[in-house]
This record gives sequence, C-alpha cells and structure tokens, in this order.
Amino acid sequence: MRKVVIGVVIVVVGALVGGAIIWWQGQDETEASPRPMVVGPVDLPDDLPALPPRLDLGEGNRRAPLPGLPDWSHAGYREGKPLPGDGEITDDDGCVLTPEELAGEYGVRPDDRTDDTDGIQRAIDHVKAECSPGADYDSLSLVTLPAGELDVSHQISVDADHLVLRGAGDDPGTGTRLILRADENTRYDSLGDGSDWDEDRMSHESGKGGWLWPGRGLFRVQSRAVHEDYQEDHDSAPANRRDLFEGTVNVHWKAGVKLAAPARTGDTTIHLAKRPKAFAVGGYVNIRAANTTRFYDEQHALPTEHDLQNIHMRQQIFAVTAVDEENETITLDKPLEFDVPVDSVADGSEEIDGKTYDSKAAPLVDPVLGVGIENLFLTQVVDGHEPEEAEHEYGNLSPADEMHGIVFKWAVDGWVRGVTTYMTGSHPVVTEEAKNLQIEGNRFVGAWNKGKGGNGYLRGSRVWDSVYAGNALRGLRHFTFQWSASGNVFTGNDTDADVNLHGGWERRNLIENNTVTVPFEHAPGNCTANCGGEGGDTGDESTWYPLWWGAGQKAVKWSGATGPQNVVFRNTMTKQLTEGGEPTPYYADRSRIYQFGWDGARYLHLSRDGEPIADWAGNEDTDFSGNGVDTSRTDAGPSLFLETV
Repeated sequence: MRKVVIGVVIVVVGALVGGAIIWWQGQDETEASPRPMVVGPVDLPDDLPALPPRLDLGEGNRRAPLPGLPDWSHAGYREGKPLPGDGEITDDDGCVLTPEELAGEYGVRPDDRTDDTDGIQRAIDHVKAECSPGADYDSLSLVTLPAGELDVSHQISVDADHLVLRGAGDDPGTGTRLILRADENTRYDSLGDGSDWDEDRMSHESGKGGWLWPGRGLFRVQSRAVHEDYQEDHDSAPANRRDLFEGTVNVHWKAGVKLAAPARTGDTTIHLAKRPKAFAVGGYVNIRAANTTRFYDEQHALPTEHDLQNIHMRQQIFAVTAVDEENETITLDKPLEFDVPVDSVADGSEEIDGKTYDSKAAPLVDPVLGVGIENLFLTQVVDGHEPEEAEHEYGNLSPADEMHGIVFKWAVDGWVRGVTTYMTGSHPVVTEEAKNLQIEGNRFVGAWNKGKGGNGYLRGSRVWDSVYAGNALRGLRHFTFQWSASGNVFTGNDTDADVNLHGGWERRNLIENNTVTVPFEHAPGNCTANCGGEGGDTGDESTWYPLWWGAGQKAVKWSGATGPQNVVFRNTMTKQLTEGGEPTPYYADRSRIYQFGWDGARYLHLSRDGEPIADWAGNEDTDFSGNGVDTSRTDAGPSLFLETV
C-alpha cells in the first residue's frame, strides 16, 4: 500500500456556475476569505485487478434477437455505435481544452496541493456555454485532465452535452489521480440514527434530501438547472442544501401528464389527458405506472406487515417519435413492457394509504446527452479509517462520507471507460433515470460504506438499454439491477461480489459470460458497524451466492419483487461454501438459458413445494425449473448478445 501526502488544500469561495451558486469548504455567505483544509496521507493500492478480455460490442457484432427472448441488440451507447475516439472530437480549438490550458486559464495544476475543484468546474462550464449548443455526437468537446494528482473537495457537475472528460490514464502512479476529500458542505450532516444519511431530515423549505437521490458524488452527470418554482428556496438555502433544488428536481413530476386512457403491454401510443405541449419528437419521456394492490398481489407480496407505497415501480424511458397535439397522443420508439393503468385504482384495486395515485408520462427536462468519462483514477479519503478495515466489511464505516464515484441521472448515451475507482464512499458508479449508457473496461475496487441503506454497489437503478462489459469488480457489496431497470446487458465482467436482482420489477436484463467468484467471507453477517442485510435486516446469518433474486415478501420492504424474464447464460459462477474450502460451481450448464421469473410466456414468481418463496436466502440451491425459472431452452452460441466473443 502506497501512501501519498496531499498536504494543504486551499479552498476557494463561491462562484456563479450554470445559473446556480456553488459553495466550497469554509465558505458561507458572510465570509470573505478562504480557509485552509489540512489533508493527511492517502492510501493507494499497490496492485489492481487485471481487466477481462475486451469484447467487440459494436452493432456489427450484435446477434439478431432470438424469438421469445428480449431484444438486447440496441443496448449501449447510441444503440450499438462504437464509443467515440479522436475522430469524433471537434476541430474547434476553443472546445478542446488541453492540460496546459487548464493550468493557465483555470488553475488546474497537478501535484500543487491546492483545490482543483473550481477550476475543473469552470472548464466544464465553459464547454457548456460556448460549445455544447453547437456540438453533437460526431463533434464532441474534450477536456483533457493532466497526469498527476488533482485535489477535489466537493461534487463536480459534468452537465455539458457532448463532452469527453479524459484523463492521462488510470494508473494511480502515472495517470490522472483525483482525490476527493469531501468538505463540510458535501459530507452528510443528517444521519438519523447515525448509521446512514437521512434523506427525509436533510431538508430546507420545500426541498428534502430525497430530491438529491441517489446522493452526492465526485462526478455528477446531471442538469443543474433550477426551476423557477424553486428558485427562491434555492437562493435562501445554506451551502449544504442548495443542491437539493438543482437538476430540475421534481420538474419531471410537475411536467408529467396524466393519462386519458390505460396503456397496455405492447402499445406504442400513449393517450394523454391534455395537449402534449411539453413533448417533442426526438426528446425523451418516462412512462410511469402507478402501483396498485393488484400489482403487489401479482408479486406475491401480500399480505404484508410493511407499508405499501404510492410510487411508480414500473417505469421506463423512451424516445418520442411522434407528437399529435390535436389527438393528445405521443408515440414511443418501442413497445411498452408493462400495463399502465390511469391511476392506482383504475384496475379495481383499493387505494394505497387512502390516496388515488396517478400514472404519468413525464418528459425528461434538460437531459444530459453524450457525456463520457475516461482514463482516470479516483478515490475518496475518509479520515480515521484504513482501506483494510473495509475488506469484507458489510457495514458503514463512515456514513457521513457516503459519496459516490460517478452519478448518472437524467442522462442518455453516456459512458465510462478506462476508469479505476478505489475506495469510493459508496457506489463507484450509480444510475437513476438513465438510458443507453456504456460502462466498459473499468476497475471498481472497494468502498468505505457497504452496509445499512444499501451502499457499496455497482448500481444499475432505473437504467435502461445499457451495457456493463469487461469490468473488474473487487471488494464491493453487489452488482445490481433494480428499480425497473430493463433491457440491460451485464457481460464479460469479472467480479467477487454477487450479481443481484435487487427488486423493484427489474426485468428483461441479460447476465452472460461473466466470471463470478464469491468467497466464503462475502456475507451480510460480516459486519461490525452500522450493519444491515437486504432490506435493512440485522443479524443476517445468510450468505450471498453468485445470484440473488428479490422475492415479493422480502423485497416489498423497500420496493417490490424482481420482475419477469431476467436471463442468465454461459457464466462461470462459483461459491466458496466453507472458509478455505473449494469453490462450488453454480448454475454451471453453460448452454442452458435460465429465464428467471418466467413460465415461457409471462411472469411467474419463484415457488417451492407449491408455495411462492418469501426470501431468496435459504433457497439459493433450489431447482426452480418450471417453478419460476424457465430452463426449457438451450443455445450453442457463445453469447445471446454478440455474434462472436
């Protein structure tokens, strides 16, 4: 383990950025001078895992959809286009910022022991204002970060469309190394019982911390626009609450339109209750179906002692291909995967919590398009703890520091490649309402917090039509698809954490050609601080196998059951069942297509001895063939997604 001393970071004062005031450590509205922040040694890894072999993910190597299986052929960046190279970078010198320009114009200088956050942000803001309006996928702006160490004190918003943010490599010794030491306005100050950050208590005026979900990160690919309804609250907020109101928060809900008629699985036309003035051809819309008690019952989640939720568990982002204002309809680019009732009682269900809850067609307001983060190393410093403490520790060592590495929210056609994250505060990469991402060829190693509240995942939440390929995962809690994630591919990855279908009606995802090697120590009971198993259980004596599936009775605590037709194929999966024991193969038939939550034609909850299972734990070794897992099909090819591997 190498230790690097950062020394003293000088922190700058607030600045007007993209229409929102951003503040840094030691700065409030009355201070006139910066305050130094002393930083101690930083632990860097002596070695990192090797990357799996690179796959050809291009559209020319995509396999044609197989009858009866989901169509994954349009997953990933621009539905299968290759990730951009130098040929897609603009020839406008004003939109290509070199390390020398970053140093001279923005004060971003490596290894100088001063805070680089403001300079990096101002460079991105320059691109957003001067370059993004005229950029496109074939003429991308480029900000090249220098080799060496860059010091970061708070979240950087990467909200300039069609931008590549590129480092000099992910080797922590020779490449670009970003060190996040979260300042007092970034660390969470509302911790509830002290075990996890409390979104409900983290509030100001009309806003609360849930609007910030999934939480702060080092990089956040998301709009910072402040809607006029929240401008006054934003302006009056203290430094550690302003970001609650940024990113068109809740405007997607405000702009959402009720349905005039129910929509059915397979439909592409949505009938709205008023003229679709907020929608445009080529724009994006999230179709959100209200929860109903009948929907909960379909998941075998009832009866339950847990509160049912008026939420949109079923949702999906689509491109809009037609807008008919006269007939009050919009047309989607592909068929719906679920029924959409007009509201939560339209299917004959009783009200949930005494309220009728509407389904909505919600346009994406100011989505961030075409942002890529490449070729860099990032880590987060947590005072008072060493990385060794977090190895197979499934608790939260420092809940106030649960910052993520990279956040994608309301983003389309983004990517991360050639990035190494090491000891992030929580998730190395996390999504929330994102589409056609490509997370390829990265190393995600370790997290300070992997406990209560669901921390330390490589987390694919509310993400659609995206590809996670050729990544190495070490020392995380899970890889997850969850919260209505659909149409995604997890392929060619090497992980020592389980692949976790975490609940919330995630469906039609492909998990294939991965190496999943789960050690004996990978279990929720291995925890000393702020523990919480799946759904917050404490004292969990179960262990994690290479796969996890969200049963209705269990997952209703936080969302609902895993949905239909998640497909598992040709993986090499093992579980070490005893300490020091030989790894045991798991779902080892490499030609068998395992379709979870499926009877060959429709959704089917997993069952055992004629009864739906209440929990995956304790049932990991059960043969569910014909009882929720369709095993009737085989395939001789090397992949269901690619022609050649």
